[in-house]
Amino acid sequence: MSFFDKVKQGATDAAKKAQQTVELTKLKAQVSSKEKEIEKFYNLIGESVYAAYMSGDIANAGEIVERFSLGIDAVKQEIAVLDQKIIELRNEKECVCGKVVVADTKFCSSCGHQF
Repeated sequence: MSFFDKVKQGATDAAKKAQQTVELTKLKAQVSSKEKEIEKFYNLIGESVYAAYMSGDIANAGEIVERFSLGIDAVKQEIAVLDQKIIELRNEKECVCGKVVVADTKFCSSCGHQF
């Protein structure tokens, strides 16, 4: 391999790494946005329960809480999908114990699980 081929390969590798960094940043920003969405749901639940309490109709709050809780569940599923994309982009995999390891690892360093 000539010197120029090595330089060319290095530039290609750097471009791939930069693209990966951009993609990771986008995914992390999406996760952060989803987490803020969950916080809004929590606030809406609290406001709804308090409003029901103040109106003397606390029984009605259950339906509202359930509806917002379903919204939280949906957003958490979206976050899980984004987290999986981040793991794949980093060339990692998740063990059954929850530890994230490099994709070509044969055994988990935490629990010993064989991949």
